[in-house]
Amino acid sequence: MSLPEALSQSPDEMVNFTLLSPATAPILAPRLGNLAVAGRKAIPTPNYIPVTSRGAVPHIAHDVMRDQTAIGSLFIGLEDCRPPIYNVPTAPHESALRKFISVPEDFLLILGPRRVPSIACPPNNTPNSISILTSVGFRQLEAGEYVEAVRKLRPDIVVGLADLAQGQTPGTKRRVKMADRTHAFTSHATEQLYGQTVPEGSRSKSAYFAPVLPLENTQQSLYLADLEHELRPHISGLALHESASLSFLPEKLGNLPRLLFSDPATPHDILRQVSLGADIFTIPFLGATSDAGIALDFTFPAPSTVETTASEPRPLAFDLWSTSFKVDTAPLNTSCECYTCKNHHRAYIHHLLSAKEMLAWTLLQIHNHHTMDKFFSAIRASIERGTFDTDADMFHRVYAPELPEKSGEGPRLRGHQLPAAGPHQPRRFPRVYGRLDDAAEKFAESESSIATPDTGADGLEAHGFAQKTSS
Repeated sequence: MSLPEALSQSPDEMVNFTLLSPATAPILAPRLGNLAVAGRKAIPTPNYIPVTSRGAVPHIAHDVMRDQTAIGSLFIGLEDCRPPIYNVPTAPHESALRKFISVPEDFLLILGPRRVPSIACPPNNTPNSISILTSVGFRQLEAGEYVEAVRKLRPDIVVGLADLAQGQTPGTKRRVKMADRTHAFTSHATEQLYGQTVPEGSRSKSAYFAPVLPLENTQQSLYLADLEHELRPHISGLALHESASLSFLPEKLGNLPRLLFSDPATPHDILRQVSLGADIFTIPFLGATSDAGIALDFTFPAPSTVETTASEPRPLAFDLWSTSFKVDTAPLNTSCECYTCKNHHRAYIHHLLSAKEMLAWTLLQIHNHHTMDKFFSAIRASIERGTFDTDADMFHRVYAPELPEKSGEGPRLRGHQLPAAGPHQPRRFPRVYGRLDDAAEKFAESESSIATPDTGADGLEAHGFAQKTSS
């Protein structure tokens, strides 16, 4: 099937999620599936979607991503996108989002309103908008604006707007508002993108993943009932914001793919959420460990040679900032087949980190993504064998419950990646060229503020230039 033919299909025909084992899985059980979008690389599930910053996987250039990773799908937050993205010239079957971030045609692109992980915004959500953080500050993203962005950018999958109370515990009234507003957002978006009033040729070809709120079943029962009956023809998947929501999904929505934004902290959390029936994950700790100079080091199932009665559990990762790796010429993992482990050793990456060379984080990102790829591949094989529960229990016993603490410095962060401290906040980074400014101030304070060709070495030194220092 050619790409233009694929993009002329309806959303239901474009997205196909097939449960493989078991075909009729109960709600709270691990399950195998396959998410296929016409013209894109299929995603065997359980699996994860790499998250991006400004449309790129941090530290990995596009040619490195193509040649040294298995990445075939990306999650992009609309708040990360700059206005020029809307002006990208495209043909009727092309995606402005895809052209703007320059990824191959077979990559599956998922667009959400906010980046992952998101930074808490002021609680200014309204019945018609949510608060977002862009590169130029906080602003409101209106429901109609988001629908228009979906039309223009043409992602393969779009995650619907949700009224979330981030960074705070919502009260009873706030919870009612969350459910009502999210219900209204979903009804409005599906009607505008796929409704009967939309001309046949103008209906969006982006698959819609409806949000499920981190609330109890009774607090969003009307919304879930509407998803199950009225809105079911227009939704192709579910976007859940906590794993507890997996326990009360309506039976008629059980065959939809489940994208989970629960921010798991460890591989243990991922295994627990797979056991509850989650299909697709976003994993912020994957990039966070690379930023921290930490290399993931775990396998699933846990190695059979490890003594389960050992007093110390096996670490999930190791910190390459540690001086113990100064002369360690072993690969990050002797059994790993990634580019980093086949070509470089621990001492070299430790040196790169100490020198603050960008290559350090690139090599770590390649290794950590490969480790996660192998982890999910082994999970799927374990589910297929019928040994997942046993294997997961062994993993919990063998490996430490937490990732190691960050000890070194990460790469320099951009302003939008840091939480805002409010108005008149102090400078986040020191002035790089402060010495030149200080010299100019000293020169201006001297008797003569203008240097002339006749000024000698002693005169320049008196003005603060070329001062001698003791060794």
